[in-house]
Amino acid sequence: MDIDIRVVGGGLAGSEAALTLARLGLTVELWEMRPLHQTDIHETDRLGELVCSNSLGSDALRDARGLLKAELRLLGSGIVRCADASRLPAGKAFAVDKDQFSSLVTESIQSNPLISIRREEYKRIDSSVPTILATGPLTSPDFLHELRERLGCENLFFYDAVAPSVWAHSVDRNSSFLSSRGGDAADYLNCPLTREEYYAFVHALQSARQHLPETPDEQKYFEGCLPVEEIARRGDDTLRFGPMRPVGLRERPADCFAVIQLRKENREGTVLGLVGFQTSLAVAEQQRVLGMIPALRNAEYVRYGLIHRNAFLRGPSVLSADLQLGAFPHVWAAGQLCGVDGYMESTALGLVAALNAAASLHGFPRPVFSVQTMMGLLVDYVTRDREDFQPTNANYGLLPLEPGPKQKAVDRETFAVVALEHIRQVADQVGAWTAQKMSL
Repeated sequence: MDIDIRVVGGGLAGSEAALTLARLGLTVELWEMRPLHQTDIHETDRLGELVCSNSLGSDALRDARGLLKAELRLLGSGIVRCADASRLPAGKAFAVDKDQFSSLVTESIQSNPLISIRREEYKRIDSSVPTILATGPLTSPDFLHELRERLGCENLFFYDAVAPSVWAHSVDRNSSFLSSRGGDAADYLNCPLTREEYYAFVHALQSARQHLPETPDEQKYFEGCLPVEEIARRGDDTLRFGPMRPVGLRERPADCFAVIQLRKENREGTVLGLVGFQTSLAVAEQQRVLGMIPALRNAEYVRYGLIHRNAFLRGPSVLSADLQLGAFPHVWAAGQLCGVDGYMESTALGLVAALNAAASLHGFPRPVFSVQTMMGLLVDYVTRDREDFQPTNANYGLLPLEPGPKQKAVDRETFAVVALEHIRQVADQVGAWTAQKMSL
């Protein structure tokens, strides 16, 4: 089939872009290098595979990621639709069954007659075909070299870590209890530690051997996803005021000083992930240190935590306001390659790139994402010049500061109302494209 546009990368951004473009009547060729060229952390050849946590953040509008999901729903996001269909009970978090989710994404794309899938590594930018680059943080070394050479800029990177998962049957239920923070639901299995157990655990974490990059200068982490041992090194009590805080849990033991929470990773509940416990520890050290937690003394691991390198572009140096690569007309960047971090953030920039590309190819006015929306704030962040560019996730700190010595706190409810109204206007604009195209 003749194609209108190529999308490179079958992660969240690329899958969202392909589905959005097809919904707008464009024929799409989606490139994905797996399984021919597998990454260090992917486990399947499915599209939209979640390689880290199964949590998509909060769904509450007061939360930046909750608002981002609401904006995506209004714009008809295929990824969020698959997430809604595979949602798991997880208290206030929006968690999904990872296998069901990626299966739904894959089926949505494979069954779409306007999308063809090409299982091949993309190595060289071909600007003769309109293209969206959504190769993500695990972009192949060959294509990273191509980007560096063709764009004349340095590829930036940071190190990210993945949390381990255990088989549910191997967790000691006599040393754990079910509860969720601040709610009636009992969606998490909590592994408590006494005061003495907690400090012994923290001190073991602080001195445990890590699997680190060869060059010490390369040990750069994303602050929003620090390895648990790095958090522990910031102070003995840091963890118990962070991911191990015991507050808001009903039925907790009287001597519970800190907890590790386990969350279902599949609908059957046979696999549990350690919440907020991404780690770069060597495998033997994970067995030893995590084995100090009473409920995990005999835990059997489905997957050990690991560290991996995430690449991204210095967005403000190479991207225009519509996410086009300045040096290549009709080539857009999307997702984490632009310099955002997070599942929904990647999805959002995949959708934005697709709408911008569709507008350009159809000759329609480009949709404008105001900084009064969460999607607009992310686009503004990755395209507006700044001295120290580092990846960001959705947060209210992205709002431009008003002049003056006193800064007012953001009224999140009001911001959400205004943001969703702006997004409805974009949705109406996109709907008008479809009507106009059908009338031609």
